[in-house]
Amino acid sequence: MASLPEKIKAHLGREVNFRTEIVVRNDNDGRGAYISEWNAPEPQPSEAELSAAEPVADAINAEESVIQARKTAYGGIGDQLDMMYWDQVNGTNIWFDHVAKVKTDNPK
Repeated sequence: MASLPEKIKAHLGREVNFRTEIVVRNDNDGRGAYISEWNAPEPQPSEAELSAAEPVADAINAEESVIQARKTAYGGIGDQLDMMYWDQVNGTNIWFDHVAKVKTDNPK
């Protein structure tokens, strides 16, 4: 389930500065997060509009999770360049196979 800031970003279709542009608060009183200030140029969305944006926000979160998992699995650029170098020296495909496995293990 997407958070309120994630639903706002999905609804607006852009990045948001949540310190100055739109301030979201949670007073820990059981009511959950809410918009305490709206300084964005777009009109403030209704609860229904934010609820409608939730599937988009969930999809964005899922894609970001895959991207992060891939970055971790790929390893550092230096390690990848070393694999490429040794592939060239030895006539192997270790780097290519590594990248293919990362993509297979973490599909978008």
